[in-house]
Amino acid sequence: MTRAIMIQGAGSNVGKSMLVAGLARAFARRGLNVAPFKPQNMSNNAAVTVDGGEIGRAQALQARAANRAPHTDMNPVLLKPESDIGAQVIVQGHRFATLRARDYAKAKPQLLVPTLESFHRLAATADLVLIEGAGSPAEINLRAGDIANMGFAEAAGVPVVLVGDIDRGGVIAQIVGTQAVLPPEDATRIKGFAINKFRGDVSLFDDGLREIETRTGWPSLGVVPWFTEAWRLPAEDVMDIASTKGGTFKVAVPRLGRIANFDDLDPLSSEPGVTVEIIAAGQPLPGDANLVLIPGSKSTIADLAHFRAQGWDIDLAAHIRRGGHVLGICGGYQMLGQRIEDPDGIEGPPASVPGLGHLDVVTVMKPEKRLALTQASYLESGDRVEGYEIHLGETTGPDCARAWLRVGDRPEGAGSANGRVRGAYLHGLFASDQFRASFLAGMGASSDLRYGADVEATLDALATHLEQHMDLDLLLSLSAEIPAQSKS
Repeated sequence: MTRAIMIQGAGSNVGKSMLVAGLARAFARRGLNVAPFKPQNMSNNAAVTVDGGEIGRAQALQARAANRAPHTDMNPVLLKPESDIGAQVIVQGHRFATLRARDYAKAKPQLLVPTLESFHRLAATADLVLIEGAGSPAEINLRAGDIANMGFAEAAGVPVVLVGDIDRGGVIAQIVGTQAVLPPEDATRIKGFAINKFRGDVSLFDDGLREIETRTGWPSLGVVPWFTEAWRLPAEDVMDIASTKGGTFKVAVPRLGRIANFDDLDPLSSEPGVTVEIIAAGQPLPGDANLVLIPGSKSTIADLAHFRAQGWDIDLAAHIRRGGHVLGICGGYQMLGQRIEDPDGIEGPPASVPGLGHLDVVTVMKPEKRLALTQASYLESGDRVEGYEIHLGETTGPDCARAWLRVGDRPEGAGSANGRVRGAYLHGLFASDQFRASFLAGMGASSDLRYGADVEATLDALATHLEQHMDLDLLLSLSAEIPAQSKS
């Protein structure tokens, strides 16, 4: 018998992803076979799965919490914004189309079929499926054709728990107001509520809980205090990118307009001896940075123009003249070259644009996306590196002769003649402890962090936190058995 329950939010960024990760670990520790599921996600922070596709980074973390390998069925529809009005649509791990928002709204009904297909297939492998909604069901203007919240809950026949964020204020209105605007048939799917991100004495909200219970008729699953260690877990939402104060070794990261796969920063942010400074648009790259790291991008050519518009190209050249180090990962690697060629107009109109010119390489955009879980070695030390590749384009040129990674028999990456500027396509490389230590040591910094163990300990701490502040027995009792036909 497989049971399922859906965690929806009274707004965006209320902490749904974190709660599902913690609940997955908590129920897995009880001996249940748990599977995370998010019907529709929007993020440029993707993870590569064992079955050769891509899903949102949050679902990969939730899979880890549940002691499972990430699979495309955990996030069958992924939207990767490429502009303010359009996104690449990934269905069951692979590119389906690039659609404007209006066109995507028309396509949603047909996407319900593969979404349910993935859900049913995943449910057949689990005791409990924890489903995460997207945004808020209170956005009733989006209800027609919905596959992210109540539309999916209705189609799959699953109950809902609503989560409010007290940190942003007005949580009573969030919860009660959601019930008030929902169609009655959607409101009846909500079986309980929880309050997240409380700071201070939880008992001070006792009267607030009673008001919500009285006005909605829903039971409370608890008030969850602010989890102070949340920053140690990989973030998915670009809103969660933040500078972290550590030691004297400073890594400056320009915040690109379409920054992607920024979980590359998480292991560095966790290093006690490293300060990671996120540089917002309009701010200069700091002159005291030891390393400038240019991260991945969903739209490399557009982000290269954004980079120049901030004057960061001038700052970067000055940083290199002062003897500073530079690392470009994926899109950042492409920007560091001499040119980016897009003859087929993959990122927009066909174009050929000059790069930053710090590596003697040229990138040609090609329609085939490379998706791969990758094992490599760091040529300077021989350290093993585990990561993933997720990119369009092929990069070649003289500086590729100074590759600094090797994938099987294939050299990977490029380096400048003085060794201070490097680029590569491999994401996730800093999660490998020995490589990270060797890489930092080459620039005079030290590392003794065990990042993977740190993430595991944080997931356990999160699970314990939820066990203390949420009624998990009630949550489990509110879940419903998935009809047998849904698992066929």
